[in-house]
Amino acid sequence: MELVEIVILAVVIALAAVGLVGGLVVGSRKKKLPPPPPSTPTITPPAEPKVGEEAETPRDEARRTIDEVGLPDATAPAVEAPVVETPAPPALEVPEPTEGRLVRLRARLARSQNSLGKGLLTLLSRDNLDEDTWEEIEDTLLTADVGVAPTQELVERLRERVRVLGTRTPEELRALLREELITLLGPDLDREVRTEGGAETPGVVMVVGVNGTGKTTTTGKLARVLVADGRSVVLGAADTFRAAAADQLQTWGERVGARTVRGPEGGDPASIAYDAVKEGIAEGADVVLVDTAGRLHTKTGLMDELGKVKRVVEKHGPLDEVLLVLDATTGQNGLVQARVFAEVVDITGIVLTKLDGTAKGGIVIAVQRELGVPVKLIGLGEGPDDLAPFEPGAFVDALIGD
Repeated sequence: MELVEIVILAVVIALAAVGLVGGLVVGSRKKKLPPPPPSTPTITPPAEPKVGEEAETPRDEARRTIDEVGLPDATAPAVEAPVVETPAPPALEVPEPTEGRLVRLRARLARSQNSLGKGLLTLLSRDNLDEDTWEEIEDTLLTADVGVAPTQELVERLRERVRVLGTRTPEELRALLREELITLLGPDLDREVRTEGGAETPGVVMVVGVNGTGKTTTTGKLARVLVADGRSVVLGAADTFRAAAADQLQTWGERVGARTVRGPEGGDPASIAYDAVKEGIAEGADVVLVDTAGRLHTKTGLMDELGKVKRVVEKHGPLDEVLLVLDATTGQNGLVQARVFAEVVDITGIVLTKLDGTAKGGIVIAVQRELGVPVKLIGLGEGPDDLAPFEPGAFVDALIGD
């Protein structure tokens, strides 16, 4: 009996042990399993508003009347808008009057040009004026760009007067040379720049020339001369080919209060010139200055276009002045240019720029003889007031010195 109880007890203990081990294994497996995924929330779409018979009865809500709405305090300071400062226009320049600039230009011309006059006086002062000396005088004049025909004429006149004069003091020689040079320059030529215009139209001046002679700069400087003389000016920027030409001319005008009429780059220059004169008439301006594009005198198409500009401008009335701008340093080549321009647009006056520096001075005589047109203005530097009327007497005094 005791043996049976012992066996039963052993079986019970064994079953208990097996149950315990199984529970531990199952528990450990449960710990290793991943957590279940979270449940997806249910999203309820918002109810669409109902209309017509299905519309709900509006609910009563608390509302405020206009009297219950608070208003800004009238005594509170108003917020001021920021003040945007408009830049002040540039101060207008006061151009130098004609009289003052002539004195300064005479001195500058004398410093740069009197080598010609001194060379001639030295040769004429020789005791024996033989053929070799007269040939040297001719060479001196030709080198100074006086031209062949004027040189021969001057030498013949000098030879005759020196022979008649006999004795030749330095003062007599200087007076003799001065008189003959002034005669060559044509002291009786009308050198006034015509800018008067008609009773109801302004004076119209067209400025022409080849590339690089300084037409735009000359137009701006001429505007300063006219403003200094109390004239009102409108500028026409008809040079539509050169980049920034219109900007350059406008800058010149703004300095003295002259308005610039301009168009798009590459536009029709004749149209712009026409509009400039039209604006000048509307404003009651005294003078309209039309700056044209530089062109090679060998380009037939461009020269024909210049003629078109002239014809279109003349629809308002006749041109008062056509100024040809020549670079004095080009010498005899400038004469070739001058001939072609004179054939196309009927030049009435010449402006010689860069007459200081390497210019020889004699080109003044040559170009007048070639065209039969007077030199009316000369430029002697890069300054804004370095443009002045041409005076034969002052020019010759600068050539031969005091």
